[in-house]
Amino acid sequence: MLSPEEFHEEYPPDKLREEIPDSPVSSLRGIQYLYGRLYTLATTGGGEYAPYLTPDAASDLVDTDDSLIVVRIDLSGDGPRLADDERGPVWVTRYTDELVQKVGHCKYPAARGIDHSVTHQAGRNSDPEKLARYAKERLTKWAADEVVAEAATAHDDGWVVDRLAALGEDDVALDAIEDGVIASLGGESATSLLTVQVKLDADGEYRWPGDLDVFNEAMRRRKLSKLVTKNKADDSSGDATDLVTGTASRTVGTSEDPQNYFLGKQRETFPGLDIEEAWRSHPISEDAAVTVMNAETFVEACTYRTFGAKVYYLPYVFGSQTPEKAYRLYGCLYRAVTETGDATPIEQAYLDQRELDADERTLRFYVSAVMPHQMSRYDVFGETLNGRLHYPTELAKTHNELVSRASMFVTEPSDDWTAPLPTNENWALLSESGERLKSVATGWYFHQTFAERDDDDADADDPRIEALVSVLSGDPVSVGVLLEEFVARIVDEETGDDEFDAFPSFLVASQFAQLCALADDGLGMLTTTDPEKEPITREPTYETILTMDTFETTIATDGGYRGEAKLESFIADTPALAPAGDDGKESVTAERRGAFLLGALVGDIGSYQEYSEDRSTTLVDQYPVKSITRSRIKKVTQETVAKTLTYTRQEKKGGQSYPGTKAEHIVDRLRETILNPDPDDWDIDTDDLRFYYALGVTYGMNDHPDWGKQQRGEPDDEHTDEEH
Repeated sequence: MLSPEEFHEEYPPDKLREEIPDSPVSSLRGIQYLYGRLYTLATTGGGEYAPYLTPDAASDLVDTDDSLIVVRIDLSGDGPRLADDERGPVWVTRYTDELVQKVGHCKYPAARGIDHSVTHQAGRNSDPEKLARYAKERLTKWAADEVVAEAATAHDDGWVVDRLAALGEDDVALDAIEDGVIASLGGESATSLLTVQVKLDADGEYRWPGDLDVFNEAMRRRKLSKLVTKNKADDSSGDATDLVTGTASRTVGTSEDPQNYFLGKQRETFPGLDIEEAWRSHPISEDAAVTVMNAETFVEACTYRTFGAKVYYLPYVFGSQTPEKAYRLYGCLYRAVTETGDATPIEQAYLDQRELDADERTLRFYVSAVMPHQMSRYDVFGETLNGRLHYPTELAKTHNELVSRASMFVTEPSDDWTAPLPTNENWALLSESGERLKSVATGWYFHQTFAERDDDDADADDPRIEALVSVLSGDPVSVGVLLEEFVARIVDEETGDDEFDAFPSFLVASQFAQLCALADDGLGMLTTTDPEKEPITREPTYETILTMDTFETTIATDGGYRGEAKLESFIADTPALAPAGDDGKESVTAERRGAFLLGALVGDIGSYQEYSEDRSTTLVDQYPVKSITRSRIKKVTQETVAKTLTYTRQEKKGGQSYPGTKAEHIVDRLRETILNPDPDDWDIDTDDLRFYYALGVTYGMNDHPDWGKQQRGEPDDEHTDEEH
């Protein structure tokens, strides 16, 4: 394959302009055709037969011992005979780069049968006897093939093929070929291509198949015959307008597809398909079909596997194709093929963006995920032509900024109170990560927060793969699906075997970070059909912690009590919790806020019980997420407030001199949202209720001053990392 520099040199702009379509890409087939055309130019060059060759099929044989076995035939006399010169009838040599074009190999990807070309690829480490049989079949099977014979009849030099077939009926000649192969290999097995050389003139040289048009035409006709007879069709072809080039031509209906999508057995693609009439449902010309098949190398280089599905992320440049765009695209595809590593195509595209196109707005991607079930049957997820690198890269960037700079996770070093939510450098979603783009691209981003499955492979409606494809495509993810998955995972974690952290606070914080990142205005990747959930889709307005001055201005408190100020700020900056404006319409938002405040009180008092009372079972354990329902939330609130009052009295008897109630900043707001309105009349659904209760518990567990300093009587001039 030509390097990008060699490609540019071989195909200057004027020449390349004639070789590529100038119309904009408007379909998957258009992308495949463009890929196939670039691949053909880079491997077999231009010309009528170049798209039909498969130079990569035997690329691993190049420059290996005994990799090419040549049967040499003299056709210069009255009848065909084996070569009798010093090289003899069988020549075993090395298959080299210089011979790739000359042997004209066209692979037939089937378990049984001969290749389309007279050149045939044997299996790995075939024994000499098997290779001898394949060598003889160049005459007995390929030359005698019905389609090859028909092509020979219509060609001026068809006599060449006819004489090969005639020699294949000569037992003496066949025995000589067999003996020659076995002797040349010395009894050793080999992995080889098998081909022929023919001499047409008495004083001429032995010529390779790629040098003779009759061999090329027979190869072409045989390959085309397979495009109209798959799935037991007799002849699925007809005259129609080619959907790729827009020209009237003979079209085929059962051609192969690099993505196994446009197949006869894909009933969702071809409903009610009559296999003989498939060319009417999906007309593609013969030459275009073959060119599309040649896209496979580039297509495969731009795919990766996750959740058992194959994700396609195929780049192209938006708008009419030009040589300049083609050069940039070829460079990207070439690197995808030749540069090995563990980077996904998305990460590689991000690194190559400056090479592919300086203006990212014109760079587009075809995105889909294909889930194989059995032979020739697949599920296709979320197909789109409008994928942009912007979506996964910006999501990764936004998430990193949230957990490293947003005030819900970070405080200034001089602050003597914890941030609203915890961070942890050992939790990938709670610390800034240079691997975030890989996490998003592979779906690990959602795997960490969605409900766990018994099998890591996705099924037909797995929300993990659907969320992944949505992010890659720029399509919004349903808030309802996220909350359902989040709550299911929280409940699983609560009932798990982790004795060190019964309540999964880091998980909940991770989920909320995802929710906020997806809601970013620049992405807009959250959606809902429920107007009551609409506030969740809005971007939060948490401050970015930059300097001490900024912090002191935005987090200044009434009376200097940081806990109350941070609660007010967090609620006000979280659209899902914030009080309504002048229109007074908040209904479910108020209910959601009530669930959050109850969770905050449970988390706060539960932490107090654990660290001050040395209780092994706390309110957090007593009221797990799965126990919270509309019918029970009022009772839980009453019991939690009562427990809070009990601890208030105990502390005052013990000499604490603070006024009012313990956790008063939570209790007062909780009375307004749950104890006065009756939760029996609430409209909030269970997943919504439980997730924001869990978020509240996480907030409450992390809502405290630096207790270690206070207990030791040290000044609060430095921040410590002591947490629950």
